Amino acid sequence: MTADQLRARCLDLNGAEETFPFNPETSVFKVGGKVFAISALDGEPLKVSLKCDPDLAVRLRTDYPGITPGWHLNKRHWNTVLLDGSVPDHLVHEMIEDSYDLIVAKLPRRRQLALDWPGTQGNTSTD
Repeated sequence: MTADQLRARCLDLNGAEETFPFNPETSVFKVGGKVFAISALDGEPLKVSLKCDPDLAVRLRTDYPGITPGWHLNKRHWNTVLLDGSVPDHLVHEMIEDSYDLIVAKLPRRRQLALDWPGTQGNTSTD
């Protein structure tokens, strides 16, 4: 996965935006004002930090040496993924979507509906 592909994948998600709160070199991808991905897109090697279910985070770290505890993040909830081909692209795509979903799931229902998030299908509550 290239930096352009990573950026495009993150921005393809409904309501996603790219911000630069730390410095011009670090892309912070957010939805609803909350972070779901962080990457220095010009970094060598290319890496991305993604939110993850804690139990899954541990399993992924065990299965893939290119997945490590989130760098400068809560290591229980964040993984940093090395994008050098050692982690399959399809898994990286799934991890990006899972990170996004973990964030959107915590947003108010009306914001979830505005994002047309699949997690709201079948639920008519608008709290």
